[in-house]
Amino acid sequence: MDEHDTLATLADDDPTLVFLKVEEAARRLRIGRTTCFALIRAGELESVMVGGLRRVPVDAPAAYATRLRTAQRAA
Repeated sequence: MDEHDTLATLADDDPTLVFLKVEEAARRLRIGRTTCFALIRAGELESVMVGGLRRVPVDAPAAYATRLRTAQRAA
């Protein structure tokens, strides 16, 4: 594990976080950064602008996964 992976793991485990970087949200969903941005553009994954930075609320990846599961069960 390199320094980047160690820092990423610490960020993922920090209970004080309110927002995630898009890359962190993508990692939680096990998808790529480009796919994550596509979900944001489509309005499927919640995000906000903080200054000039795109951020994803910490609970948004789980909410997205829950909506996917509910939709697939209903189909």
